[in-house]
Amino acid sequence: MPRLKAILLSLATMCAPVALAQTANPAVPGTVNYVEGSASINGRALNQQSVGYAQLQPGQVLQTANGRAELLLTPGVFLRVGENSAVRMISPNLLNTQIALDRGRADIEVDEIHPRNDIQVSEGSANTRLLKDGLYAFDADKGTVRVFKGEAALLEQTGSGQKLVKVKGDHQVGLAGNEVVQAVSFDRNQAEDPLYNWSSLRSQYLAEANLTLASQYAGYGVMAPGWYWDAGFWGYTWLPGDGLLWSPFGWGFYSPRYIFYGGPIFYGGRAYAGRSYAQFSGGGFSGEGAHAMGGGFHGGR
Repeated sequence: MPRLKAILLSLATMCAPVALAQTANPAVPGTVNYVEGSASINGRALNQQSVGYAQLQPGQVLQTANGRAELLLTPGVFLRVGENSAVRMISPNLLNTQIALDRGRADIEVDEIHPRNDIQVSEGSANTRLLKDGLYAFDADKGTVRVFKGEAALLEQTGSGQKLVKVKGDHQVGLAGNEVVQAVSFDRNQAEDPLYNWSSLRSQYLAEANLTLASQYAGYGVMAPGWYWDAGFWGYTWLPGDGLLWSPFGWGFYSPRYIFYGGPIFYGGRAYAGRSYAQFSGGGFSGEGAHAMGGGFHGGR
């Protein structure tokens, strides 16, 4: 029955995406997109049924024990919280998105960011603003901020004012005694810890769900970029408004327009013609169970 329901919802989506968009629940910054193991918001336990429903509100804390969680920030930006960690929401506004890492580890994958986005992470006495697409790793226990790819600006409040430190790819800063020290390079092999590997796997799954939905929407005309729900994936993925964008892990996120006009699709070391792939692949990787709730920064079930 769940499989039949998913297929029927998929058919309904393909026939009337506009109607579905009008009844979809919005995905907002702080929406829970995946839960693995033990996690909670203000003591309220999360599970897989919380995905797409639970939201981290201002002042609330998401805590993990032996578990991990993924949250949506702005479209194309994913926050992943490691084990034995705590993240507090400061501001879930699209133009002013701020969180605080109070304990443990967190990674942020940025696949697309715009000049008006202000995405900041508070750790200790420093605020880190994410400036470019890339991958950013935060460790509140060790007091470090790492930029695997991209660029960040750290602003520290000191007794004499403020101190700004720019951090580029393959560099990190340490917060020694609540003081930001100079950015230095780091060993990527040693830095690729379990949360990094989990983030890479999550990015791959999201890219697969993206291709499923982008293939189904190919040919429907102009599509607004944003979060779209995939029932087979049981979570939101992200569709760009145009073109092909790459995650910091090397996975492609396709727009329906790009596929429809024949842009190549890369999978398994092979390139496929976008239009023929969308027509003959059965709707991406899985071919069934996709439920795209479209219309910009929207989704639901």
